[in-house]
Amino acid sequence: MKLHLGIFNHMEKTVTQAIQHRRSVRIFKSDVELDANVVRQCIENAVLAPTSSNMQLWEFYHITKKDVLNKLTKACLGQNAAKTAQQMIVVVTRKDLWRKRAKANLDFLELAYEKKPKEEYTRREKFALAYYKKLIPSVYFDFLGIFGWLKYFIFQVAGFFKPTYRQVRASDMRIVAHKSAGLAAQNFMISMAANGYDTCPMEGSDTLLVKRALDLPRGSEINMVIGCGVRDEKGVYGPRFRIPFEEVYKQL
Repeated sequence: MKLHLGIFNHMEKTVTQAIQHRRSVRIFKSDVELDANVVRQCIENAVLAPTSSNMQLWEFYHITKKDVLNKLTKACLGQNAAKTAQQMIVVVTRKDLWRKRAKANLDFLELAYEKKPKEEYTRREKFALAYYKKLIPSVYFDFLGIFGWLKYFIFQVAGFFKPTYRQVRASDMRIVAHKSAGLAAQNFMISMAANGYDTCPMEGSDTLLVKRALDLPRGSEINMVIGCGVRDEKGVYGPRFRIPFEEVYKQL
């Protein structure tokens, strides 16, 4: 008989407690089911993560069906964190949706400002509107990488005269999307830990098979697959190791 662990069975951990509790769990208990509603709430926390220009170029696929879990286990090279996962989350970047997400931001701002005449817009409000109308298209638009390199050259030259944003190639914007998705994934995993659930982010996967399993469009990219469950007593493979803090902490 499987146990069902819900959100009301325990006190939610503090942020520090959740961070300290979180480990990459490789083996999950087979007799403890997750409450899908709790996992969904953790995804709702994920989308509150900071994201570059508030573009939110991400999607989160919450996998609970056994047949899809099996496909993802194969795509994740059969590793234990996938094989024993009760549920999985696939974090997907959607740089290809930049026009749609920019318009959503613009629509939100125009609705917020509609109560005042345009001539009464503050400088900040005018800048915010122009940001999504002009600046975002100029940064994200590209064609076969050609415009990206042209923009890169222009911005590098501008950088001789004043501080300027230099990451404007298609490859740069791809990195931006993945950084934002990574921040959201961490929000999710800390939220899961706060609720007594465990996770394992998996880099090792055949991303083409993952996309096929989820029927994702060509413009999407896999950021990571996250196995979810409750840790088995052998699920954490060893004590936590971190480089001495003094080696990585620099105060200037």
